[in-house]
Amino acid sequence: MTGTQVESPDATEPGHSRPSTAAAHCRAWLLEGLSERAARHPGPHATRDDGHEGHAWWRVMCLTGVDYFSTLGYQPGIAALAAGLLSPLATLVLIALTLFGALPVYRRVAHESPHGEGSIAMLERLLPWWAGKVLVLVLLGFAATDFLITITLSAADAAAHVVENPFAPHWMDGGNTWITLLLVAALGAVFLKGFKEAIGIAVALVATYLALNVVVIAVSAWEVLSHPVRIGDWTHAMTAEHSSPLAMIGVALLVFPKLALGMSGFETGVAVMPQVKGDPTDTYADPAGRVRDTRKLLTTAAVIMSCLLLLSSLATTILIPQAAFKSGGPANGRALAYLAHEHLGGAFGTVYDISTIAILWFAGASAMAGLLNLVPRYLPRYGMAPEWTRAVRPLVLVFMAAAVLITLWFHADVDAQSGAYATGVLVLMLSAAFASTVAVHRRGHRAAALGFGTITAVLAYTLVTNVIERPDGIKIAMIFIVAILVTSFASRVHRAFELRAATVTFDEAAARLIDEAAASGPLLLIANEPQEHTTGEYRAKESSQREQTHIPDGRPVLFLEVFVTDSSDFTADLTVHGDEKHGVRRLRVQGATVPNTIAAVLMELRDRTGQVPHAYFNWTEGAPFSHLLRFLVFGDGEVAPVTREVLRRAEQDPERRPRVHVG
Repeated sequence: MTGTQVESPDATEPGHSRPSTAAAHCRAWLLEGLSERAARHPGPHATRDDGHEGHAWWRVMCLTGVDYFSTLGYQPGIAALAAGLLSPLATLVLIALTLFGALPVYRRVAHESPHGEGSIAMLERLLPWWAGKVLVLVLLGFAATDFLITITLSAADAAAHVVENPFAPHWMDGGNTWITLLLVAALGAVFLKGFKEAIGIAVALVATYLALNVVVIAVSAWEVLSHPVRIGDWTHAMTAEHSSPLAMIGVALLVFPKLALGMSGFETGVAVMPQVKGDPTDTYADPAGRVRDTRKLLTTAAVIMSCLLLLSSLATTILIPQAAFKSGGPANGRALAYLAHEHLGGAFGTVYDISTIAILWFAGASAMAGLLNLVPRYLPRYGMAPEWTRAVRPLVLVFMAAAVLITLWFHADVDAQSGAYATGVLVLMLSAAFASTVAVHRRGHRAAALGFGTITAVLAYTLVTNVIERPDGIKIAMIFIVAILVTSFASRVHRAFELRAATVTFDEAAARLIDEAAASGPLLLIANEPQEHTTGEYRAKESSQREQTHIPDGRPVLFLEVFVTDSSDFTADLTVHGDEKHGVRRLRVQGATVPNTIAAVLMELRDRTGQVPHAYFNWTEGAPFSHLLRFLVFGDGEVAPVTREVLRRAEQDPERRPRVHVG
């Protein structure tokens, strides 16, 4: 199966009315690009096409930077609200966790998952069967929280920069919510039209934005150094509030979890790995150059961001009155923009605002592209999403609806959304740290395992503290998790009766047995339990089947035996092996489920021989409902009726449908 064909509007029958034609056009537009490769649509986080040489790591860093560096737009203000005068000290703790925690973890993730799968794929490999699938679904819920809040929070902060600009018209006063919704809608419109590769735009945005921030921070530093009394006022106020340096450090350690959103962008950094050029000698199995350059990307971004976070925290804390950071204050959500207007004038401040609005809006585009590549990577492969989720536009509409609801729920308030944002970021980082710990432990690297284990514990503390103090994040994540679990398993049940085989191939022995049997007429196959039987058991089985299901005498039969490997898998490439043992001819195959595998093999046998095969089964004792549950969970159950139903859905023509006989 290579994809799903979208019915052409031109195929409408002449007698149909015009609204039907319009509906067909709309359906074709929505489902454009629907295929198995829809997860590779062009976008900031998309897997690069085969043959594409990729980009230099520093250019890809800018692609990551529209998400990571854009947090400068609101991080200093959030830090001031969380830690007050201790904001620089709390930011130092955050920087330490970034450079000595998150950075080593994601450097390991880049090594373990060099094709952009990220930490979720690492954890998927750790847990077998349904446990791994459920864990992935839960992590997808947190990832959806992270990316969607990135969209809404960035748009809300962009709206704050619009409203607070002194040149903004008065009718925009208090219009944060509708401006945010307008920006979200514009983002959705871009993706509905078609979002193409935009690394060049990202480079221009990041370069401009960082340059403007350097100017603002440099002017602020000059202002502080020119008036050293400001430093004295700040240190005096700190000592007045806190009795000792140890008390200050303790408070900084307690409040720094609220600043955790300043570590966003690392998951994005490994997601864009396929865009990194690497070395000419790189192979799919060993992309050493790509891994090395991705590590450069992560390290450079972390160092740049750490320096800017510390300097901006010092500048905003010393130069801006604490009251200005509060909700409704002129520095709320836009501390550096406040300094730009205050010390460089309205014209420069407006340029800074425009640059900030642009990069914040583009950060939302980066997050949207991440969602559009993350969901099709897992859910359709699990059979836990309908086919239309392989298309971009329907998913865009779903995510846009969720973004609108989140914006209305939080009233486009940057501070109110920061908790949810930090929760999503921290869960993904915690999962990456845990996966890295397990990975190095399995390789026998005890020292590295201890280090990653320590990072995991610190991130776990940070996450728990954040959830306790700001439960909105976990509430949002739980909504997404429940929605993903319910819809995923409902889709899995709905799609359970598909063929679910990507390809069916026969080895040399199987092909010979099939061709010899087909020379006598349509193939006759006896479905048999897949354990090793004795000669007597095989003969007894064949005799009872010939008697109960009236297999024609004298005609050769083949035994078809299916071994269930992992019933939680949805699709699989099937390889049928043939042998002659115990006096019978056997076709043996491994698959995720027995009925779907048998149906797929029967359909392939029909196409290979040009004749409709016949399959013979025995009824299974037991309650139908319990057998249905066994089929859905363990892949077996009552095989005969399910096989027949799979064949009925796969082949609409009864004359070409493989026959099912039950005795």
